[in-house]
Amino acid sequence: MLKVAVPNKGMLSQPAWRLLSESGYRLRSNDRQLVVDDVDNDIQLFYLRPNDIAVYVGLGTIDLGITGRDLLLNSGTRAVEVIELGFGASTFRFAAPEASAIKTLQDVDGKRIGTTFDRLLEDYLTGKGLKAELIHLDGAVESSVQLGVADLIADVVSTGTTLRNAGLRVFGDPILKSEGILIRSPRLDPDDERLAVMSRRLEGVLTARRYVLMDYDIPVERVAMAVGITPGYESPTVSSLHDKQWAAVRAMVPRDQVNNLMDRLYEIGARAILVTALQASRM
Repeated sequence: MLKVAVPNKGMLSQPAWRLLSESGYRLRSNDRQLVVDDVDNDIQLFYLRPNDIAVYVGLGTIDLGITGRDLLLNSGTRAVEVIELGFGASTFRFAAPEASAIKTLQDVDGKRIGTTFDRLLEDYLTGKGLKAELIHLDGAVESSVQLGVADLIADVVSTGTTLRNAGLRVFGDPILKSEGILIRSPRLDPDDERLAVMSRRLEGVLTARRYVLMDYDIPVERVAMAVGITPGYESPTVSSLHDKQWAAVRAMVPRDQVNNLMDRLYEIGARAILVTALQASRM
């Protein structure tokens, strides 16, 4: 069986479970289950701490895992990113007190930095030719400056509200842009068909979330204009109608552009414009 690790809890857990469920995999029936045998799909799901998943995939016997890019890079293992999963977006950034003179990346040199992601940060600073004293903390990093442990922090930022409430301001470019990703063990052949199947399933659901099907009728002489508005994923389907002066068009369009596209189509004469949600796909 293919062994797959998923987050047991935390920000990545619910989106990961939903993605796997929509991809046709069997999940656990209660929170106490830590291992699920999905015989129909020939995989075992292991529910693990998010911080440990990259370690198990990189060093243990787990074949695949769902975790964050920041957690993967901080693990220091040889696990390999396979695909982005479209959830859990965040940035890893420096933040210093509002009144601090620390305002640029160069100002970080020689300072004390509180962080949970010390390995990731050390690699980043080394790449920039900078040195700092890294203070490892497992949580509440934003309190380290006020408590005198650090001069500034490097932490995961979503909205920045928590940092502002702690009197900190973000500065400099993001150290890393992260999101949920599928990773594989270096021992798993990248051409393994089981990996290909899971990747196709996950990507099929992700595509279905980003796109919808749009159907509409359009006068024949305006088909070219309409197709220019909705070119489809590869090419739209154009069918003749009983009334030969009209054609029916079906195309995949980005979900976040639906209303704008409907307005543009209506303006050039399209009618009976219908939108249908997708559940899954294979592209």
